[in-house]
Amino acid sequence: MDNASARNMWGDYLDKHLEDAFHEAPNTIHFCDNEEDANTCASLVKKGIKKATSDSLLGLQHRKERLPKIGDFTVITNWEGEAQCIVKTTKVRLKPFFSIDEEYAKLEGEGDQSLDYWKKVHWDYFTRELEPFGRVPRESMIIVCQEFEKVFER
Repeated sequence: MDNASARNMWGDYLDKHLEDAFHEAPNTIHFCDNEEDANTCASLVKKGIKKATSDSLLGLQHRKERLPKIGDFTVITNWEGEAQCIVKTTKVRLKPFFSIDEEYAKLEGEGDQSLDYWKKVHWDYFTRELEPFGRVPRESMIIVCQEFEKVFER
């Protein structure tokens, strides 16, 4: 882990959870592609409102990132890279964009938690995410739906 704040938080977590001492080091991420949304989403996770996140499979492939898996730990940071909390992945599903439902939109916890809100902000995000690769979102594109639980914060 290059991020000192995340490394320190992971160390604090391990001090209280020795059973995870041999687990691979967690990923460190901030949500979204802008400061306001990244900080809002980190706050929603800390409050226990945001319990899921979504990536486009195409975006992960183009960035050469692996699929998340159950049991993965992730240090969530704010936009500035300051560690906010640690989450553990509890479920991963691959679903076409058109099949995302209200229940999942509510788990994401953003905006008014409606499916309409989820579809609009994620469509806009996926458009920006895929544009550098010469790709565009489609209703049939595969979304990596990752659910998690917050396991640690300071």
